[in-house]
Amino acid sequence: MQSENLCKKVSKVNWVEHQLMELKARARDLDSVREKLIALKAEPVGTFRQIDTYFETPRGRLKLREVEGFDMAMLVYYEREDVAGPKRSNVFTLEIRRPTAFKRLLKKALKARAVVDKVREIYRYEGTQIHLDTVKNLGTFIEFERETAPDLPAVKRGQETLEKLMENLGVGRENLEELSYGDLV
Repeated sequence: MQSENLCKKVSKVNWVEHQLMELKARARDLDSVREKLIALKAEPVGTFRQIDTYFETPRGRLKLREVEGFDMAMLVYYEREDVAGPKRSNVFTLEIRRPTAFKRLLKKALKARAVVDKVREIYRYEGTQIHLDTVKNLGTFIEFERETAPDLPAVKRGQETLEKLMENLGVGRENLEELSYGDLV
């Protein structure tokens, strides 16, 4: 009976897998980008302080994302190429309902390798999520994330969409970043 109750609880866990096209670029002037987003009629989602604790893994990246003011966190594992420009990313997320206790457990089991403290302003535009990030000790960045199907034509369309959005927002190729914030701090 106890194992049946445990199985019912585990089956309610919100575990999601996504295929994304994404890119990150350094941004000198977030105000200018914000004005362009408003002119494009991008939908503002909100501004959030996020603390990402990255853990050492044999491959991919694993982080626990805590958002100030929320009593849940997200465990995020992802694999992607380290290239400057639009790149494919396989992302797995799991909602954590008791983040403080879970973080203690993770720190006992795995070695924490970086902590990224950032303020993230989020917009949505034509199926793409746009992040204006101010990252402690790193500076300001813009990120694009767009869900895509795993087939090659869909990936190509996603890449073209992100490149067009780069152009519309004035993001220069020389500012593209290949690494994650966890690698940069």
